[in-house]
Amino acid sequence: VQLQASGGGLVQTGGSLNLSCAAPGRAFGGYAVGWFRQAPGKDREFVATISYNGGTTLSADFVEGRFTISRDNARNTVYLQMNSLKPEDTALYYCAAGGFSSIQARYSYWGHGTQVTVSS
Repeated sequence: VQLQASGGGLVQTGGSLNLSCAAPGRAFGGYAVGWFRQAPGKDREFVATISYNGGTTLSADFVEGRFTISRDNARNTVYLQMNSLKPEDTALYYCAAGGFSSIQARYSYWGHGTQVTVSS
């Protein structure tokens, strides 16, 4: 499954972005899809994940209700709506498909990432 993440950009503190993760030409309805991020000089970390049918979600503590993950299986797309962005949210954001987990090793398929930069 080839994943494509998009929607990143440069925003000011407090701004919003809506990231998308698509699997063109391929259904990924049978997989959980997670978002991870990697800031410069830091390890990649878990952000949020959603079960194959969208019925269950899990988010990292630092999300604090600011981010919402959702999916539209008819369009083979998963979204990460990010509000109240902070400079510390600056990172390369990746989406991945696999098992429902916060553990990266549970995901078999990864996209290339989309850059999110939050200015102070």
